[in-house]
Amino acid sequence: MLEVAFDTSPLAQTRAGTARYIRGLLGGLERAQELTVERHAFAVRARAAVPVRDIAWYLGALPLLARNADVLHCPTFRAPVRSRVPLVVTFHDLAVLRHPVTFNTWTRTYSRTVLPRVAAAAARVIAVSEFTAGELVDVLAVPETKIRVIPNAVGPPFTATGDAAEGDYVLAVSTLEPRKNLGSLVEGFQRAGLNGCELRVVGARGWGGVEPAASGGVRWLGEVSDEELARLYRGARCAAYVSLYEGFGLPVLEAMACGTPVVSADLPPIHEFARGVVTVDPRDADAIAAGLCEALARREELGREGRRAAAAYDWGRVARETSDVYREVAG
Repeated sequence: MLEVAFDTSPLAQTRAGTARYIRGLLGGLERAQELTVERHAFAVRARAAVPVRDIAWYLGALPLLARNADVLHCPTFRAPVRSRVPLVVTFHDLAVLRHPVTFNTWTRTYSRTVLPRVAAAAARVIAVSEFTAGELVDVLAVPETKIRVIPNAVGPPFTATGDAAEGDYVLAVSTLEPRKNLGSLVEGFQRAGLNGCELRVVGARGWGGVEPAASGGVRWLGEVSDEELARLYRGARCAAYVSLYEGFGLPVLEAMACGTPVVSADLPPIHEFARGVVTVDPRDADAIAAGLCEALARREELGREGRRAAAAYDWGRVARETSDVYREVAG
């Protein structure tokens, strides 16, 4: 029986895409045969504890706790720089190195110093897209032979069947931080002139002083449960996701699975999986406005196309392919 030590610490800090990945993958792994998963976590939620977690937990406690496992998997780039057992690390993107000014001072400093050592220490690196795999090669000089591409997935409650939220609205899902480009989305939405349609924004407060507009038809809902988010996707006239940089773009896939047309930033990883999606220049408010109008005009067609494409991305497949990586490094 293969024993996997799995770091669940990110769940204490976020409910966004990384948390979705962890929960979806663990659900699949727990159904896998000939494999057991032992969860380890630094569970302090306070943001002030993040430096303690990054240093004391990842560089000290976690490698010690995992020393008797066959494999240690860290599902984000926060990971040990030394491990007695084979280390698997998932990289969702390299935004912190490509666009460091969109991150806070601690994350920039930590990442610049530690990420190259994490990538070197890992026996295998999982990338969630071919784009992220290329970034790992270009930015961190990770050998291609060490990278395994396993795309993200989507599952219940993000399905086209079920209750839908009421109202006439466009839905945006992202943490409130500079990279997510909320200001351009709000401007594009207001230029689109959608006759009383509301822009509803779902996501936690991040950093950088980003605040949702309190007027002009914009309403911030904060964090919501997955069940409520699925209701919001299903009820939306379309979803909008105009981030400046992504390694995958999970909200786009979630919206597709719910049969909701999407307006997305024209980014390489989006094109790897997206169907039923209108892509736009995220820095051009007029392009965003035109994209919203197009998505609404083609709503039924785009919704059907996206729903069919999303069916190929399930967490069972992610778990199987990740299990293969564990067995590969464990010998």
